[in-house]
Amino acid sequence: MPLDKSIKKALVLGSGGIRIGQAGEFDYSGSQVLKALKEEGIKTILINPNIATIQTDPELSDQVYLLPVNVKYVEEVIKKEKPDGILLAFGGQTALNVGVELKEQGILKKYDIRVLGTPIEAIEVTEDRDLFVKAMNKADAKVCQSKAVTSYKEAIKVAQEFGFPLMLRVAYTLGGRGSGIIDNMKDFERMAKKGLAQSRINQILIEESVWGWKEIEYEVVRDSANNCFINCNMENFDPVGIHTGESIVVAPSQTLTNEEYHMLRSASIRVIRGLGIIGECNIQYALNPFSKEFRVIEVNARLSRSSALASKATGYPLAYIAAKLAIGYNLHELKNKITGVTTACFEPALDYLVLKIPRWDLTKFQKVDRRIGSQMKSVGEVMAIGRTFEEVLQKAVRMLDIGMKGFVANNLENIEDINELKYALRHPTDLRLFRIAEAIKRGISIDEIYRLSRVDKWFLYKLKNIVDIHRQIQDIDMLESDDNEKKYWLVRAKRYGFSDGQIAKIMGVDSIFIRQMRRRLNIQPYVKRIDTLAAEWPAVTNYLYLTYSASEHDIDFESENKSNLTKVIVLGSGTYRIGASVEFDWGSVNCLWGLKKLGIDQAIMINYNPETVSTDYDISDKLYFEELSGERVLDICELEKADGIVVSAGGQIANNLAAKFSKYSDFFRKTSIKILGTHGTRIDMAENRSKFSTLLDQLSIKQPEWNALTTKEEAIEFAQKVGYPILVRPSYVLSGAAMRVSYDEKTLQDTLDLAASISNEYPVVITKFFIDAREVECDGVCDGENVFIGAIVEHIENAGIHSGDATMAIPPQTVSNEITSKIEEYTRKIALALKINGPFNVQYLVKNNEVYVIECNLRSSRSMPYVSKSRGINLMRLAAEVIMG
Repeated sequence: MPLDKSIKKALVLGSGGIRIGQAGEFDYSGSQVLKALKEEGIKTILINPNIATIQTDPELSDQVYLLPVNVKYVEEVIKKEKPDGILLAFGGQTALNVGVELKEQGILKKYDIRVLGTPIEAIEVTEDRDLFVKAMNKADAKVCQSKAVTSYKEAIKVAQEFGFPLMLRVAYTLGGRGSGIIDNMKDFERMAKKGLAQSRINQILIEESVWGWKEIEYEVVRDSANNCFINCNMENFDPVGIHTGESIVVAPSQTLTNEEYHMLRSASIRVIRGLGIIGECNIQYALNPFSKEFRVIEVNARLSRSSALASKATGYPLAYIAAKLAIGYNLHELKNKITGVTTACFEPALDYLVLKIPRWDLTKFQKVDRRIGSQMKSVGEVMAIGRTFEEVLQKAVRMLDIGMKGFVANNLENIEDINELKYALRHPTDLRLFRIAEAIKRGISIDEIYRLSRVDKWFLYKLKNIVDIHRQIQDIDMLESDDNEKKYWLVRAKRYGFSDGQIAKIMGVDSIFIRQMRRRLNIQPYVKRIDTLAAEWPAVTNYLYLTYSASEHDIDFESENKSNLTKVIVLGSGTYRIGASVEFDWGSVNCLWGLKKLGIDQAIMINYNPETVSTDYDISDKLYFEELSGERVLDICELEKADGIVVSAGGQIANNLAAKFSKYSDFFRKTSIKILGTHGTRIDMAENRSKFSTLLDQLSIKQPEWNALTTKEEAIEFAQKVGYPILVRPSYVLSGAAMRVSYDEKTLQDTLDLAASISNEYPVVITKFFIDAREVECDGVCDGENVFIGAIVEHIENAGIHSGDATMAIPPQTVSNEITSKIEEYTRKIALALKINGPFNVQYLVKNNEVYVIECNLRSSRSMPYVSKSRGINLMRLAAEVIMG
């Protein structure tokens, strides 16, 4: 059926603020639906208060309401805008819950608004556990024995009837909130009370536990004509019992037999047809590893975290296609915009592996429970692409940016007691992958590791391959061996995902030495293309990755580089973490758009976060789904022969690379790479606390008293001199990592121990901490001669609350005009002294009518989307113009 032309205006519900279980993947899906509707001439209205998102940029929708996504405000917008339809599947659990409430309160009927895509009735079935069980039985898809209850008394009765262990789930919640596997009545009583309170409809589901079974996911698409296809199937590395958002996930599945794959594929099609879903859904299964017995765990009748992963893994634009299906199209009527040669009903075929690993930031919280289970704790995820499981796993570990060189060769404290190590395998934490590595190295058998962890033996043997290569590199003297032996071991290690830095650490040499040896032996990675078709059909796509398991490039770089195209590489923001979220993706995307507007022939993105808009198929001219490491960026720059790279758009991870490059300036010049914008030495001057403090002294700009840390004794002496409290600040950190306020000598010593372990390569600055001071910051752009200040922002809370945790106001509310003028003067002085060419952010303290500088970041900032949208001036677009001269 063609486009439903009765739809003139559509309301899209966003997901609101970023939270655990609902992050940037909904900025990706929301942005795609807005583009899909706009192509058809449909006026779009968006409700989303998250000002840091791309979808709230003015170009994407006709009208943006920065309002809470709840029934009260949605009804007010409906009353004013009078949309013909509403889309609920692109704003996560928040949008679904509001949609159901709109129906229950009669608001949709009152204003005669259609739900576009999956009907509300289907959503209700997937969210209400009792209705869901009945629907699955009708579709001949077994579920765990279960019972939905709405009272504590009833819950106790069912638990006694079922016996332990059992699984508790909560209706209408996000990220597995309130759920868990329970093996005793005391824990059950506590979790049942909590779960009933958390559910929107006061309902929990009590079900038999299938802990240890394989967890498999299918992404399924259906149109209004009942056509269905499987976009992607994925396998969780971790067994059932660990939330899929907490699990390592690989696509396509690796351990299923052909019969098991098709059994679950057929079940998926029965389920989506039985539910009447129009668009896309995610179906999760528990599969018995010893039989063909399976259970449906849940169905998400919306775009989800897994949907974003599947879309980026296959190169199939799920959110875009789901939006088109919602407004009347059928699959055969739509072209796959990525391939340009196939219709949307072609199932993607993969001739590569994709692996996702979550990122946790649990170390930021004291006394936190690091165990992982059925409730989400991770704050971000990474996606690696390659040709072997070993390769993608090691790539993904490095992408996490947690200081690990890969699966092995890490500086991680071991568990000495073998029984404690076995306990860690049975009760996994965020370090469980490295505990498996330790267990293999300690000689615990694969059978025993499987018995304890229930991670499939296929995965465990692949991990053992990495450990074996590590040992073999240690055992041979590669420095003394001949070139043939060197080449054999280097190629083998690279195909198993070892980085230059990892190999260098094993051999006790510098990573640049390994790179030079590789180049001399002509060992290089090859660029391969994701075309969704496994090269079965000719297609030209911009999805790229690098691998050593190949013999030729999919791109003709020789011809391309002869064409004199202008190329600029933008480094993305990497995985979401506490302190770096969707606002840095906003910076990356707007930088790319700014470059395209300036006429750059190829704006190239390097990023590996599947949740982001920057990794969408239509944002950049080329997208490298690759590591943001010195090694990989140099590889890509050598191949592309780009005119330069931009490090100031993607936050701290990209900025840190600039400093690393400047250290290898001789080698850097040989590869003809140019950092566009602020020079790397200037970035280092701002990031290095000691160097920046010296600059402020030269400019006669006040700062809190400070001293560079060299020993604990000096630190204690300084603290006694200036008086407590004091602030300990390492160099090159994000969101206050390792920064602590010390109120006495004991807390100072504890803080110094932590700081040294995080940043022992750089000096640590100790600063006098001011109590009851105001904090003010400003975002701006400088071209080396002129300084544009976007806004001066005042924190509502006193200084001491991190800027990422602070409530902000534009314009300042309590700071005098005299102080504001002084801040403007200081900002211009600092920007010109640092010779900034691009975006920057300066943070200040105001105490007793005096202004003190806290720090300066020569990159996009967390507050830049807020400032840009509040002022109506896009600072990153302006920065792109400055960067390009």
